[in-house]
Amino acid sequence: MATLIRSKISNKLSNAATAVSNKSQAKVSGMFAKMGFQAATDEEALGFAACDDLDYDHRQGMQMEILTSDDMGGEGSGEGGAMDGDSHYQRDGTGLPHSGSKDGGPTDELSEEKPKITAWEAGWNVTNAIQGMFVLGLPYAILHGGYLGLFLIIFAAVVCCYTGKILISCLYEEDEDGQLVRVRDSYVDIANACCAPRFPSLGGHIVNVAQIIELVMTCILYVVVSGNLMYNSFPSMPISQKSWAIIATAALLPCAFLKNLKAVSKFSLLCTMAHFVINVLVIAYCLSRARDWAWDKVKFYIDVKKFPISIGIIVFSYTSQIFLPSLEGNMHKPSEFHCMMKWTHIAACILKGLFALVAFLTWADETKEVITDNLPPTIRAVVNIFLVAKALLSYPLPFFAAVEVLEKSLFQDGGRAYFPDCYGGDGRLKSWGLTLRCSLVVFTLLMAIYVPHFALLMGLTGSLTGAGLCFLLPSLFHLKLLWRKLLWHQVFFDVAIFVIGGICSISGFIHSMEGLIEAFRYNIQE
Repeated sequence: MATLIRSKISNKLSNAATAVSNKSQAKVSGMFAKMGFQAATDEEALGFAACDDLDYDHRQGMQMEILTSDDMGGEGSGEGGAMDGDSHYQRDGTGLPHSGSKDGGPTDELSEEKPKITAWEAGWNVTNAIQGMFVLGLPYAILHGGYLGLFLIIFAAVVCCYTGKILISCLYEEDEDGQLVRVRDSYVDIANACCAPRFPSLGGHIVNVAQIIELVMTCILYVVVSGNLMYNSFPSMPISQKSWAIIATAALLPCAFLKNLKAVSKFSLLCTMAHFVINVLVIAYCLSRARDWAWDKVKFYIDVKKFPISIGIIVFSYTSQIFLPSLEGNMHKPSEFHCMMKWTHIAACILKGLFALVAFLTWADETKEVITDNLPPTIRAVVNIFLVAKALLSYPLPFFAAVEVLEKSLFQDGGRAYFPDCYGGDGRLKSWGLTLRCSLVVFTLLMAIYVPHFALLMGLTGSLTGAGLCFLLPSLFHLKLLWRKLLWHQVFFDVAIFVIGGICSISGFIHSMEGLIEAFRYNIQE
C-alpha cells in the first residue's frame, strides 16, 4: 500500500512538473512570437546547432589568439594588436578569410599570420579602384547630362559608399553575447546565404557571372582605350585603331602565363602616380584656358537618348564592391572601415566632379569620349603614351581575377567541377588551362576590334553589372539578411536604391545597346 501511494504521488509530481514546463515553454514561445520570432522547426534547430558549433569554434579561436599573444610576450598589445579598440568587430580563430586558399579548401595558410593593412592602406586600394582611367569618360557624361550629370556624380558617390557599408554589414551576425562575429567572407558567401536553404548556390553563381562580365569588360575597355589613344596620338601614321588594338593585345599575351601578380603589383603604385600626374596636366591645361570656358554650355536639360548611357559611365567609375569584403577582412581595425569609405568617396566625388566640369567647360560641345583626345597634338601624344602604358599594366589585374573565378567555378570546385583541374601535381599549368587564358585574351581583342566604342561599352557595363553589384544586390541582400534589425529609414533607403538602381540599369542598358547597334549599322567611328 505504501509503495502504491508513493508511486501515485511520484506520478502526480512528474505530471505537475511536465505541465509547468509546458506552460513555461508556451509562455516563452508566445513571448518570442510577439517579438516577431517563430518556433524553431527541425531544420531551424539544425541551423541553431550549427550556429552553436560556429560560436564554439569562434570562442576557441579567440582563446588561442590570446594564448598566442601571451606566448609572444604581449606582442599583440598596443598598435600591433589586431583586437585593440576593436572588440565590437571580432574575427574567427583563424584570422583569415576562408577564401584565402586557391581552391577554397583548407590550406596551410590558415595557420600563418598574414599582415593586416591600415585604414590608410585600405583607402589607397579603394581610391585606386574608383579613381582609375575611367574618369576620362566623365566629361562626356557632362556633355549629355549637364548639371544633372554633376549631381549624379555626387549621388553615385553617396549611394556606392552606403551600399559598400551595408554589404560589409551582411558579413556579420550577432552571437549570444551581442557581439558581431564575421560568419561570411565574400560577396559570394552573402549571395549564397540569401538564397539558402532552397537554392544554396544560386546566389553565388549569379554574383560570379556578374563578376566575370565586369572583369572581362574591364579588360576589353583597356584594349579599346589603348587602341583609341595610340590612333589619336599618331593620326598621320598609316595604322588604324584596330591595328593599334592588335599591337596592344600582342603585348598582353604574356598575361596568359601569369600564376600570381607579384611581377605586376610592383608597378601599381607607379601607374597610379603617373595617372595622378596626367590628371594634373589635363586640369592645368584646362585652367590655362579659363577665360574661354563655356559656362553657357552647361545646361539643365538632358539628352534623353544619350543621358542613360552617361548614368552607366558614372556608376562604372565607382565600382569597388567586388573586393570590399576581402579588403575589410584584411584590415587591422575593421571598425575603421566606415570612416575609410566616407573619406575615399568624398575625395573621389570632389575630384571627379571638378575634373569632369573643368574639362567640359574647356571643350564644351567638342568634348570627346576620351577627354585626352581633345588635347593639342604635342601634349596629347605624351599624355596618351603614359595612359597606354598604364592601361597595359592595369590589364593583368582584372584578367587574372577573371581567370581565377573561371578556374574556381569550372575546374576547381571540388567534386562539382565541370572539367579537370588546370594545374598538375607539380603546380604547372596544363594545356587546357593555357588555352582558356589565351582564349580570354583573344576574346578581349575581338571585342575591342568589332566594338571600338569606349563610352558605349563603359555605359553598357555600368548599366548591366555595375548597377547590379553596386546598387541592386547590396540593398537586396541587406533587406534579406538583416530585415528584423533594420529601422524604417534603412528599409526606405534600401528599397529606394533598389528601385532607382533598377530603373537606371534597365534604361542605361537599353540605350547603350541601341547606341552600339546604331554605331555598328552605320559604321560610326569614335
